[in-house]
Parts: sequence; structure tokens; C-alpha cells
Amino acid sequence: MFATLFNHRDYLRLFIAQVSALFGTGLTTVALGLLAYELAGSAAAAVLGTALTIKMLVYVTVAPIVGAYADRLPRRPFLVLLNVIRAAVVLALPLIDQVWQIYLLIAVLQTASAAFTPTYQAIIPDILPDEREYTRALSAAQLAATMETLLSPMLAAAALAVISFHWLFVGTAIGFAVSAALVIITRIPNAGAATQGSFRERISVGMRIFAATPRLRGLLGLNLVVAAAGSVIMVNTVNYVRDTLGGTQSGVAMLLAANGFGTMIVALALPRVLDRVGARPVMVAGATTLIVGLGSGIALSVADGGDWRWGAAIAVWAIIGSGTAAVLTPTGQVLRRSSQPADRPALFAAQFSLSHLAWLITYPIAGWLTTAAGLTTTWITLAAFAGAGITVALRMWPRHDPEQLTHLHVVDTLDPARLSDADRVDERHYRHTHVYVIDAEHRRWPTPAERETAAAA
Repeated sequence: MFATLFNHRDYLRLFIAQVSALFGTGLTTVALGLLAYELAGSAAAAVLGTALTIKMLVYVTVAPIVGAYADRLPRRPFLVLLNVIRAAVVLALPLIDQVWQIYLLIAVLQTASAAFTPTYQAIIPDILPDEREYTRALSAAQLAATMETLLSPMLAAAALAVISFHWLFVGTAIGFAVSAALVIITRIPNAGAATQGSFRERISVGMRIFAATPRLRGLLGLNLVVAAAGSVIMVNTVNYVRDTLGGTQSGVAMLLAANGFGTMIVALALPRVLDRVGARPVMVAGATTLIVGLGSGIALSVADGGDWRWGAAIAVWAIIGSGTAAVLTPTGQVLRRSSQPADRPALFAAQFSLSHLAWLITYPIAGWLTTAAGLTTTWITLAAFAGAGITVALRMWPRHDPEQLTHLHVVDTLDPARLSDADRVDERHYRHTHVYVIDAEHRRWPTPAERETAAAA
């Protein structure tokens, strides 16, 4: 399925660079949870919740700024520098002995990640302009993230049998170093000239496209569903395993691996499904699966003790992983479909920021509410947020969502050369049919009534 995709040498190098950085990040995910437990004990959920809230605050604020200037930065040296910064920070993490030091280093680490990820995501469409290849690249990216989620905890579990978890941070640094080396030898095109204007105009272009595009408003709701379910995995796994199930460090890694396995199965199956049915049905099905997973987790949290809970927890964590893959894998395809190439870095940065705004809501709930009220209350609250998210998605993203729209342009508002394939319908209007996205010439989405009028004109 990916053989022809990997014939693109530059894409292959970037893909391996992504995998290397992801595996390093995966080891940090396990190690950070264990570090929090070592420093805070039963309050580890609150520590993790705070650390991840800091991460989200950084993502929400830094990513739009990077998107505004992405076309002005030399991409390759910028990505290399960010990898170097991330490697240096994770090497410092095993040396700390205070909770506040976790918060400081996480802020620096995630500032670099918030700049790296949208820049990297915006490069791939430029390297792979073919739609089918890009769709497979999206699946490959999700599969890479999935394999990291699956294999990193397994590697961590094996390593923890013979070494302290502090050494996992060294593995992270190595991953970032390899990623930087691969970026150095890759031909990466710099971005084309994007939206001109003031800083405020550049930073707002991605948000404006989101606000005006119905399918992207629906995507905001799906982001909330993913964040609600994902917060259970990221924040509550360590406390659920150690305090409720009475498990060990390896048990934490095992549940995280189960989540990754569920993600991997779905990511492998998605390219052909997406070609056949499109993004919306897959993403809505994924959101529904996440809500089912949350409901199952709530039932598990009130169940009586017994070894059977391990098998049930593995199944629930895998269900949440599969739903996550079904929502996240097509997201890049939706963003690409909704933007002009010049606006794509800003739109990817906006998605990065807005999706993490949802995590900024759910991470504190998963961390602080668990400490105050327990897992059951927390998971019921997160399930309510997920229900609100899928409701927004279904209402905002219309079931019938064609790429090409017939609409009217007012005479003298555009250069006539841009309307060479349009029909003059009266003294004031041209009728135009093409792939419709929000840009400088199309500031708002035409209503159904306006489209019917244009088609009849």
C-alpha cells in the first residue's frame, strides 16, 4: 500500500525523521508519568494534568504565530534547530527533583514542538502534490504515530526490567538527534508567498478559514471528542494501573500499548476506506467509537475488584485507540481540501492550535478532578464533553459536502482574467463553478439558498 509512496526519497527521509522523533516522544510519555508518580505519588494525576495543561497553553499560543511566519522561515534549518532544542530539554528531565522543574522544562520542550509539528505537516503536501499519494501519506503518518504508541511502551516495559526509567529520557534525545540528521539531508522546499498584510492579518488567516468553512467547524467538535477520550489515556492511565488495579510500571506500559494497537489496526485499514466513502463518515464513526470507549471506561471504573478488569481495561484502551485513529487520520486531508496551497501552513497551524485548545479543556479535568473526586466522576464529565463535541460536528458539517460549488461573483470585484471560465448571467453577476475554499477572493461560505440561485441563474 505504501510502496510507491516510499519511492519518494525526500518523503521517505522525512517519514523516518518523524518516526524517530515519535519513538523518542513515546518513551518520554511513559517516563514522564513515572517521574510524576515518583515525585508526587497519588497526586501524580494532578501533576501530569498541570504539565499537560502547560503543554496545551504553549501549543495554543505558539502555533498560530509560527503559522503566520512559516512562509518567511527557511524550513530545513528551522526544523533542525527545534529538534536540537527538544533533545537538550529531555536530557535535563532525569536530573530534576522538584515538581516545578517539570513544569518549566515541559514549557520549553513543547514550545519547540508547537513550532515543529505544523511546519512539518505543511511540508508534506508540497512534497506529495498527488491527492492519492497524500492520502496515503496521512495514513502512514497516523500509522507511525500508532506504532510509536504501541511499540514505545513495549520497549519501555522491557527496558524498565533492567534500568531506571530516567534512562528513557536518553532514548528520547537520541530520537530527536536522528530526526535532525535526516532533516539535514532532505530537500525541503520553502513555503510560497502566503497571505500578505500585517502580523494580525497573517496570524488570523487560518482562524478565519476555520470560522467560515462548515466542515472545519465540524472538525472543531471532533477535536473535542478526541481530547476528552485521549485525556483518560494520557493522564489517568498511571493512576488507574497503580492505584486501582494495583499494577506495576510495566502495567502502565501495557495499557498504553493496547491503546496503540487499537490505533494501528484502524490506521492500516483506512486508506482504501477513505478512497471509497470519504472523510466525514469515517471521522463521525471514529467519534462514536470514542464515546462508546468512554462509556465502557465509566462502567469499568465502578466495577468490583477482580483480575478480569485487566482484560476489560485492555479492550477499552484499544477501543479508544481505534476511534482516535479514525478521527485523526483523515484530518490532514480535510485541511488540504479546505485551503489554497499558500494558506496551508496557516491552516495547519490553526488546526494544531485549536485542537490543542480542546486538550487544554480536558487535561485539567482529567488531572485535577480525578484528584478531587475520583475516576468515575471525571470520566462521566469527559463523556459529557465528548457528547457535546459530536453534536457540534453533526450539526456543523453537512452530510452533503461537495468540493465544487456554483456561486455568484459581483462584477468588478475580481480581475476579469480570473473569471475567464465563468458565465455572465446579468449586468451585476458572474456565475462560477470550481473547488471552493475560503481565500482572499472568497471571504465567506455561500448559503444553500445562494447556491441554488447561482445554479438557476
